[in-house]
Amino acid sequence: MKRLRRTYKSLNLQTIGCSSSANLGRTIPTHNQVAIRWVKLDYQVVCTAAWRTLSAKIGGWLGSTAVDIYIKIDPNQHWWLNEVEQPDVMGSIDLDLNFSPSTNLLPIRCLDLAVGEKAEITAAWLRFPSFMLEPLPQQYSRLDESTYRYESAGGQFVSKLKVNRSGFVIDYPGIWQAEVTSEY
Repeated sequence: MKRLRRTYKSLNLQTIGCSSSANLGRTIPTHNQVAIRWVKLDYQVVCTAAWRTLSAKIGGWLGSTAVDIYIKIDPNQHWWLNEVEQPDVMGSIDLDLNFSPSTNLLPIRCLDLAVGEKAEITAAWLRFPSFMLEPLPQQYSRLDESTYRYESAGGQFVSKLKVNRSGFVIDYPGIWQAEVTSEY
């Protein structure tokens, strides 16, 4: 069993990272139009040796609201969010945390694409700030040793991801960039 635990500091709203607090300097409108200035989210994703998601825990604060989420996946690929089955994402093998680029590591490692190859998957996408799970069709194309073309929602979103040797995203243009990088 592998544990994915990474600390990231974010540069903007799409990627509020784990184990860090942020005074956003501006407000985030939420689904109920409550303004939020402070966000702190910690998370841990547990996956198999083949990089398939088994469970995840997300905790912290969204403004003054506590966040406490537990996601688990059973052997039949049924997904559960805080003990409530999520049939819309049944069969997904990967979790995509809308607020962090770290979960792009899961399909990058699981798919193990050679340069020039591409593959399509459907991830269970945990939206921010609603924290609802929904299916998200994705396509990964490996352009070179450290660059992937990432596409989601049928091409509505496209980006080139730079990764380190381990597959962690170090540059997500216009959205996120690692402050400190390593080769691994």
